[in-house]
Amino acid sequence: MAPIKAAIIGLSASAKTAWASRAHLPYLFSPLGRSKFEVVALLNSSTEAARAAIKAYNLPASTKAYGTPEDLAADPEVELVITNTRVDKHLETALPSVIAGKDVYIEWPLAANTIEARTLADAVKQHGGLGIVGLQGPLGPLPKKLREVISSGRIGEVLSSELRANGGIDGRGVIPASLSYFTERKVGGYVYTIGFAHQFDLVQSVLGDYKTGPDAPQGFLQIQRPQVKVIGEDKTVVETVTSDTPDLIFVHGYVDSGASLHFKFRVDPPFPSDPALVWTIAGTKGEIRVVAPSSTFIHIGNAADPQKFEVHDFETDTVDEVEWDFEDWQKELNLQARNIGAIYEDYYEVKRNGKQKTFVSFDDALKRHEQLEDILANGLKQ
Repeated sequence: MAPIKAAIIGLSASAKTAWASRAHLPYLFSPLGRSKFEVVALLNSSTEAARAAIKAYNLPASTKAYGTPEDLAADPEVELVITNTRVDKHLETALPSVIAGKDVYIEWPLAANTIEARTLADAVKQHGGLGIVGLQGPLGPLPKKLREVISSGRIGEVLSSELRANGGIDGRGVIPASLSYFTERKVGGYVYTIGFAHQFDLVQSVLGDYKTGPDAPQGFLQIQRPQVKVIGEDKTVVETVTSDTPDLIFVHGYVDSGASLHFKFRVDPPFPSDPALVWTIAGTKGEIRVVAPSSTFIHIGNAADPQKFEVHDFETDTVDEVEWDFEDWQKELNLQARNIGAIYEDYYEVKRNGKQKTFVSFDDALKRHEQLEDILANGLKQ
């Protein structure tokens, strides 16, 4: 079959965060990726910026350069549009392609707020394309193995689960200048909606969704360090800004099975010698513990310090480590690209072979937006 013709929004030669080049290009430019996808166009803030990126990433001279979302949306060759802009630009850059009926991949968060996320989700249903969201965690090998062990009955009925995490890019009231917008809730992309939200989604993909209605989860969130120092590349303080985004997050509730699920996320680094993240799942016959020594990004992983997955059997009082690993093709990629690659693989199978999707859709992402927004609205303590 012919490769799917793709366009990338936000692959910039001078991008400050470079997520598109670190997490998307490694798969798309791999032998496996090239056999299934072909990047035929770029959209940046101007056609000149798009041409600069084409040159910077050694894309073919035939790659088209666009400077407006409408021009990209009008290109009949493009089947899939991949959006890698800052969160508050997702709606304006992606919506024209959604309306044109193209399949559209948007990095998480889907949009800056629930209203915009609903606009995108409704537009996909109205215009017939597929909506794919970069919540890659559920497609990773660790949650797959966790679901397998739980469904096998090894720990019995799940009674409760707790995830405790410490760490973030703006810990102890300091943040890099390139990410200073993480202090602005209106942008839509900050620790609560990105770092915490990836954990929030992954855990529910394993244990089931939180209940809705009167039994919806409750939150307690604080802004403990409202004055945040912005530092430049040389680590000197450029300015001090006032943050309106939470840096301490507690969420409690019950999932549909009746098990209780609890989160504690603190942006500051962990106490020395403590792991960055500990996730336990207690059952009637045993307990699971996942430990991430140095990173809270369980949706990505850490090659130098991988997550450890153990099971305590209550009857024998023994603890066994459960092995899990990436697939061989994923091991050829850097960590950021491995689970993103799994999304592309899943989308390709849906598009070309009619497979049932496992990737996160716009509707799935809208549900996460609604959960997070409700918890924040009712739980943030000023």
